[in-house]
Amino acid sequence: MRSEDLRRQAVRIRVASCALVLGFAVLAARAAHLTVVDRRGADRGASQTTSAYRLPAPRGLIVDRAGKELAVSVAVPTVYADPSAVADPNAAARALAPVLRRDARSLREKLARGGQFAYLARWVDEEQARKVEALALPGVEILREVRRAYPHHALAAHVLGFANIDGVGARGVEQLEDAWLRGESVTVPVQRDARRRALASAAVDPRQASGGDVALTLDAALQAEAEHALAEGVAAAKAKGGVLVSLDPRTGDILALAEYPPFDPNAFRTTPYPATRSRTFLDAVEPGSTLKPFVVAAALEKGVLRPGDRIDCEGGAWRVPGKTLRDFHPHGVLDVTGVIQVSSNIGAAKIGYAVGAEFHHDVLRRLGFGAPTGTGFPDESAGLLRGWRAWRPVDHATISFGQGISVTPLQLASAFAALAHDGVWRRPRLVAARRAPGAEWEPVPADPGRRAVRPDVARTVVRMMESVVGEEGTGRRAALRGVRVAGKTGTAQKIDPETGAYSQRSYLGWFVGVAPAEDPKLAMAVMIDEPQGVRVGGYVAAPIFARVAAAQLARHDILTEPELPAPGTQAPPPPELPAPQLHADARPLSALDAPLALASDPALEEEAEAPGLRVEQLGRQLLVPDFSGRSPSEVRRAVAGTRLRVVTDGQGTAVEQEPAPGTILDDGSGSVIRVRFGGPGLPSQGR
Repeated sequence: MRSEDLRRQAVRIRVASCALVLGFAVLAARAAHLTVVDRRGADRGASQTTSAYRLPAPRGLIVDRAGKELAVSVAVPTVYADPSAVADPNAAARALAPVLRRDARSLREKLARGGQFAYLARWVDEEQARKVEALALPGVEILREVRRAYPHHALAAHVLGFANIDGVGARGVEQLEDAWLRGESVTVPVQRDARRRALASAAVDPRQASGGDVALTLDAALQAEAEHALAEGVAAAKAKGGVLVSLDPRTGDILALAEYPPFDPNAFRTTPYPATRSRTFLDAVEPGSTLKPFVVAAALEKGVLRPGDRIDCEGGAWRVPGKTLRDFHPHGVLDVTGVIQVSSNIGAAKIGYAVGAEFHHDVLRRLGFGAPTGTGFPDESAGLLRGWRAWRPVDHATISFGQGISVTPLQLASAFAALAHDGVWRRPRLVAARRAPGAEWEPVPADPGRRAVRPDVARTVVRMMESVVGEEGTGRRAALRGVRVAGKTGTAQKIDPETGAYSQRSYLGWFVGVAPAEDPKLAMAVMIDEPQGVRVGGYVAAPIFARVAAAQLARHDILTEPELPAPGTQAPPPPELPAPQLHADARPLSALDAPLALASDPALEEEAEAPGLRVEQLGRQLLVPDFSGRSPSEVRRAVAGTRLRVVTDGQGTAVEQEPAPGTILDDGSGSVIRVRFGGPGLPSQGR
């Protein structure tokens, strides 16, 4: 009996063992099926706990030449939804609308369209983000993505441009260097629970930029000084706007580039798009008399002119078949320096004819006119320089004194920089270096340059331009104490967009200069757009040059300050300028005395350094101009054609007037304007 029990017990153990082995085999087979055969089931399970979104990567830094951060990436809250997890789109939209300050209907459309990702509001503030989180709406979450930020707001805004809401460069350096700055988009995982609610906010780390960094040639401190000086100058001139660009002529580096009015790239979504364009690179305008040094350079380069040669400026009017060229102030015989100093249109035109159209055009092209400067700045203008074969004689004459040609402020500054650097033109450099993520800075080489004119020609023209900033020059407000400055003023009429003709009301005031003249460290162009009252470049633009040049030279341990006060603190320079003394080696320029056959065209008149004074008509009212520094004959001409009466007192130039400049009078009132005249050695009479 006992042996029988033992036999049964052994059978039960064997059966149990077989059952256990069979059970393990079934479990193993099922596990293999789940992990190997039915992979799709495992994937479906994972997708219920993890989502992944592709978002713009953090952009690289933009810094100035000293490493000061000008553009950075920061993390900001963005509200998004997983529409498939939103139970009631209508209720969710109604709850979100007042918090996000969005239309409930548009939110409902986004929530009801399906899919797993939809932006509801990008770049919201922290308070809005907290309120959204407090609503605890299923399927509505907060994502911390990166946006571009500009810590100094409007500083260098027209240079920097901005990156749009999708992280793409849309203007300026942000667009120029977009491929380098942007990098690759990033994948952001979002962990969810079984009810598809996010377990934590998704975030892009702004420090983990996959884009590279860019260092500019700009000096942020000098840039701030330039912007401040330009803003004050525009305000003093009651102008529409202005541009200032300063280069290092030795390297072509752009050290400051200021434009007015400014804009804040942080607020690009509410800024009119035209306000964000850089006029320095994109606006091609007439340079006026600032172009005269280059026709002189062409003549010296070709050998048809010597500095002491005499030019007959015809007493202010040069009659040719069907045409009359005019100087605003009449002059007789001038030497070449005198043509630049007093800015004679007739003298410049005669020099241009002596050079010849083909050679003149060639020198202008070598100086960078008629082509983009090559910075790569988006949509940079080439300006307008027609081929020389298309130049009629009258075209050649006007191009010689800055009409019939258009240039950008950067082109003009670069051409003066070439004169300052012994006749070598260099492509302007805006990007100084680039740095890949985790790597060292790699410099961007400066342009080796090309020969535009001989070194002796460049130095001679610079010496001539020093007379412009002398006591009797049109640009003496650009003078600096203890520092030699060379430059050229210009006053150009703008084109009236409605008529296509030269405007009688809208002008550009220019000053372009280099300093120190004997060893230039800077070349700077200043343009004031539509100044009111005294509109000449020597009055509205030259003082801005002096102020910014002093700040820039201080970085080279050259301490100086403007010699003359800013506009508004004393009368503007008197427009009548004495002719300079002829050089001892002067000889007549017979080539300029030959008769000229010009094509039929309307008579030409050019306003040089002192545009005609006039009383502005405002409907039935008149705006009293600023007569400061004007002669009695100029004052009388200004009121001719109106019913105003002028009572003069004294001799010389105007030093006092009543009513004050800017006073509005009725045209039919017969009002009296009293002007007192005086000046050095000219005592006023009467009161």
